[in-house]
Amino acid sequence: MKKIIITILLLAVSFVSAAQAQRSWSEIEYPPLNSFDKPDIEIFELENGIRFYLVEDHELPLVNLRVLLRTGGVLVPNEKAGLNSITGSVMRTGGTTSISGDELNELLADRAASMETGIGLTSGSATMNVLKDDFEDLLPVFIDLLKNPAFPENRISLAKTQQKTSISRRNDESIPLGLREFQKLLYGSESVYARSTEYATIDNITRDDLVDFHAKSFVGRNMMIGLAGDFNIPEMRELLEDAFSTIPAGDKIDLNFPDVNYEFVSSINFVDKRDVNQSFVMLGHVGGMRDNPDYATLQVMNRILSDGFSGRLMRIVRSQMGLAYAVFGEYGSGNFYPGMFYSGVMTQSETTAEAINAILDQIKRLQDEPVTETELQDTKDRFLNSLVFEYTSIASVLNERLSYDYAGLDPDSFDRLVEEVQAVTIEDIQQVANEYLRPDALQILVVGNGAEIGDQLEQFGDVNEVDITIPQPGENEEVTAGDAAAGLEWGQRMASAVLPGGPIEGDLIFEADNVIQGPAGEMTLGVKQTINFTTDKLITEVVAPMGRITMRVEGNEAVMMMGGNEMPMPPAQKEQVLGEYYRSHIYLAININEMDIEYMGTEEIDGEEFVHIRLNNDTVMNLFLDPETALPMVTSYRQFDPQEGRQVTVQLKAEDWQETDGVLLPYTTTSYTDETVVSKTIIKSHSVE
Repeated sequence: MKKIIITILLLAVSFVSAAQAQRSWSEIEYPPLNSFDKPDIEIFELENGIRFYLVEDHELPLVNLRVLLRTGGVLVPNEKAGLNSITGSVMRTGGTTSISGDELNELLADRAASMETGIGLTSGSATMNVLKDDFEDLLPVFIDLLKNPAFPENRISLAKTQQKTSISRRNDESIPLGLREFQKLLYGSESVYARSTEYATIDNITRDDLVDFHAKSFVGRNMMIGLAGDFNIPEMRELLEDAFSTIPAGDKIDLNFPDVNYEFVSSINFVDKRDVNQSFVMLGHVGGMRDNPDYATLQVMNRILSDGFSGRLMRIVRSQMGLAYAVFGEYGSGNFYPGMFYSGVMTQSETTAEAINAILDQIKRLQDEPVTETELQDTKDRFLNSLVFEYTSIASVLNERLSYDYAGLDPDSFDRLVEEVQAVTIEDIQQVANEYLRPDALQILVVGNGAEIGDQLEQFGDVNEVDITIPQPGENEEVTAGDAAAGLEWGQRMASAVLPGGPIEGDLIFEADNVIQGPAGEMTLGVKQTINFTTDKLITEVVAPMGRITMRVEGNEAVMMMGGNEMPMPPAQKEQVLGEYYRSHIYLAININEMDIEYMGTEEIDGEEFVHIRLNNDTVMNLFLDPETALPMVTSYRQFDPQEGRQVTVQLKAEDWQETDGVLLPYTTTSYTDETVVSKTIIKSHSVE
């Protein structure tokens, strides 16, 4: 009997479990969430204008301090774009007039503390995170950082170099490239909201500019300071009043945000990026402001259109139609200037137009069809449930209050948003979609491979090709004309000297050691290169300390291989490889009759007399030939150094010419940049196969 009862009980349990397992998720009853009470924030202001926000948090023995500054890149003129970023960076890296940046790093590392500064487009910030017991000792150091940054020239130079390196790489990746150019379409290329930092604007920035920008920004009337941590508010208030009263009040900055005079127009714009096999698409127009009475409804509309895998774009364009891995969209509402309404997708080249049309259909659908009650309620539930993550800590409550006050929003904006989202109706969604979305006047930007996309984009209108060339500071030197006939004659003599066996049939293969001069001394790399001058094929194998690297460039293909992995070669590196190829003596010799070449007379270099010929190609090259052999002994040209952000002189000195299979190569070539040796290439053997 006991066994029978146990069996019956087990069967009963299994039936109940099965019944529960078959219940819909919507039938499951959940207990109410625990309430979350916002902590009280102590707010007070000093005579110098600094406004403080304090909240106690005794969970951990830490104190987090955040300074929010009324300043930003919006104050910087276009010709000095980048000043705000460099100022914010060098404030911290350069240290103060009493402690260097390196000493400050060491001090903070010893205390497991951090101090950071930065200045963006619409605000600046400074933070200090320290252990409770170290706060009083490190607070004077933080005040010193705010008041007395040293701005040493070497740190300014380093920050400029970092900015210039970033500029040189800004066209490498499709997504940041597309986002940048899309902003320019909407706001204007010269708008402070979309302008690009350029080499020239970085060069225009001086130390005096940094000192002046800091002096105007880091004053009491521009500061809001929040503290959260393990402290007693009355005691902390007394400490802060004493420490921060030394900061001058200064003048309050009036942040004037230029109007966006946007015209709703349709356009199709294209960036031809031949090193990709996917298209990155952005489409949209200018959005609105955060203080819009319809803000809550627009946020719900956003979630219906694009809310991860629950939004229409992902469910339909990605999952049902299989046109994209990632697709997204949003009607943006800015605090200080209009946001952007945009949708974006990454899709295969051959489905570019189809993906664009699929997104357009979903935007129009918001206007033409009412959403269902179920879709609206599910969207509102997901939205409201996600808002719980707005308050992950006491510090997050403090930061929200700081941000709201800085933007001029009501402290109750969040609570009001919750109430307004709950009240959104089906009719509200369709009304804002029709009022704020303009699918008939969208600007479309595509970054992709023109050879693969073909004529797909023409269905959207006349295609505007976007110029993404990075402006380089040039040189306006007067060019003296030479003798073209004599230049061609000497060029042909050079070609015969370099290629006594005539045109190369097959691959030119050579092995060499490349000795590179670096900050840590010399580094030798083994190099094997295979070049076919008929098919423009280049294969370079490099034996480096981290392993063997193979680079292959042929046609539109440019790849790098290492450790069994293959990846596309960065465009900047591909350009460098091809530049060296087109400047090689062999390539010049083969194509000498198609070149614009002039004889410039004779010139003495290091006590030797050479024949000077100039090749006026994309890069002007000066070749200095041995008068007897016509071999190019010295080659020089000017090129732009992206890290330096300026033109430099490159000089190649060739020695020890040796012939194999009808081809002469210099077995020793020393490379100079502005008269400084940067590398030496020593060929060990070469052949034609």
